[in-house]
Amino acid sequence: MSLSQAFSEKSFGDLPGWDEDDHLQAFAAFRRSALYVLTKPYRSGGLGIDFNAFTEAYAAARTASPTDRAQARAFFERHFIPAHIRAENGGAGLVTGFYEPVVDASPVRTERFTVPLLSRPADLVDIDDANRPPGMDPYLAFGRATPNGPVEYFDRGEIERGALAGKAVAGKGLEIAWLADKVDAFFVHVQGAARLIMTDGRLCRVTYAAKSGQRFTGPGQILSELGEIPLEKVTMQSIRAWFKAHPDRMDEILWRNRSYIFFREMGVDDPELGPIAAAKVPLTRGRSVAVDRLLHTFGTPFYINGPSLTAFDGKPFRRLMIAQDTGSAITGPARGDLFAGTGDAAGDIAGVVRNPADFYALIPRPLVPGAGR
Repeated sequence: MSLSQAFSEKSFGDLPGWDEDDHLQAFAAFRRSALYVLTKPYRSGGLGIDFNAFTEAYAAARTASPTDRAQARAFFERHFIPAHIRAENGGAGLVTGFYEPVVDASPVRTERFTVPLLSRPADLVDIDDANRPPGMDPYLAFGRATPNGPVEYFDRGEIERGALAGKAVAGKGLEIAWLADKVDAFFVHVQGAARLIMTDGRLCRVTYAAKSGQRFTGPGQILSELGEIPLEKVTMQSIRAWFKAHPDRMDEILWRNRSYIFFREMGVDDPELGPIAAAKVPLTRGRSVAVDRLLHTFGTPFYINGPSLTAFDGKPFRRLMIAQDTGSAITGPARGDLFAGTGDAAGDIAGVVRNPADFYALIPRPLVPGAGR
């Protein structure tokens, strides 16, 4: 597999603010991936960063124990070569933000808690080219099993109107937990995870298990197209404020996003870390980034330079991040979704992030001819 022409080799000196970053935090996130791949390798992305080229760097990360930023920076400089990633449109890349909400929930439906989070139904099946029926939308990666073969699964509106009422898996209802607010539940779907403070005293977590399969359509895009919120003012906060002011139109807007997310329940082993995401490791606040997994290889370090982004710490965003998640809205070579952490403060950051940024992939040296050591 050869590297795509989307990459343009650079030196570490070309990366704005490289020497000032806290590479030790990035190393901790990278090492989690290095430990995971002992169990199962990551799939190589279409731009040519071969997973097997990480072998030496991963082996070193599993035994290394840098104690300061300088030692961690030296590790990345020893094993990688930076390369600028050209965006599809020839301009700058784009970063947005995501986070893990914390919401109150009940293990049973009550007068207050009426909005369910559902586990994966038994009739939801994975769809690929081997079992896709003629005429089915090639985008769909999930479908509904029927005696006559798979069909498109119920969408958000159908499910919320009761299409799965009474369904069970292994004798248990699909409902993992019940929330009090429909907008809170929708944003849990958007983020793909949440910590739940249960009324019975438990703290638990839900993470993504599967989805109905249809394309995601964000409410911000819909409200902008309807002239309700100017595009430049679309944030999670402005969307929430609009729903609060127009509760009678909530279903009208939310059901236009046909995609519906199913969850699985997990524990909270380390409160400082985020949920286990697509790369099968816990996300690290301010150091994990979601990328287009069809193009990029999980575990790849990315140095992201977003001078106009100051929401994280009041300073221009220049950080080494590790590719450890993906998302249906994250498409393109220079596109990233930055994990801001857990809770309301993280949500305040993630909700306003939509900034141009330059992306630099750190490419394993074995893939760069003449890179040496």
